[in-house]
Amino acid sequence: MELIQDTPDLSAYLAADEAIDHHHPLVRETAARLAKEAMDSYAYARLAFEFVRDTIPHSQDSKDPRVTWRASDVLAQGTGICYAKAHALTALLRAEDIPTALCYQRLLQDDGVGHAVHGLVAVRFNGAWHRQDPRGNKPGVDARFSLDGERPAWIPDPNSGEVDYPVLYAEPHPDVLGALKAAPDRPSLWKTLPTALRGRS
Repeated sequence: MELIQDTPDLSAYLAADEAIDHHHPLVRETAARLAKEAMDSYAYARLAFEFVRDTIPHSQDSKDPRVTWRASDVLAQGTGICYAKAHALTALLRAEDIPTALCYQRLLQDDGVGHAVHGLVAVRFNGAWHRQDPRGNKPGVDARFSLDGERPAWIPDPNSGEVDYPVLYAEPHPDVLGALKAAPDRPSLWKTLPTALRGRS
């Protein structure tokens, strides 16, 4: 699949916004701590990915009712769904000047009834984008950081109406951010997750 930037301006994938708040002291502090352990930017990207994947539980897995959407809040509260964890990883990577995009899949719900949009990130190394899925592993899910072939949590099945969206977003998709900001708690959010992305996707 060819990944498509939603803007040709690569600097947009280093920018901060209300969700990707990588100028926040907690984001900077976390990035600096991880960077001390890394030999180079590749190693840092892997460490940041594993930090978000492994130390911030997916709130559905942990049954945490809180909804986070701002990267600094994900780090502070230590919880989030896939979108929120993608925001946190994006902020940590951009804090170290690694161009990072937000990207999405449309997948069947866990119960097999209906679809929901799933959030990932893409990092840019050696002139190419590489998608990564920091959702968090569990039985049956084994996502890995990889610049040599994708290792996401799930591979979409077109026969089930699942989709890999090719667009790389510099900012969270409005449908995703709107759902996160409007939800009073995770059970409510689960009922209002976007089932597909509107507009260019």
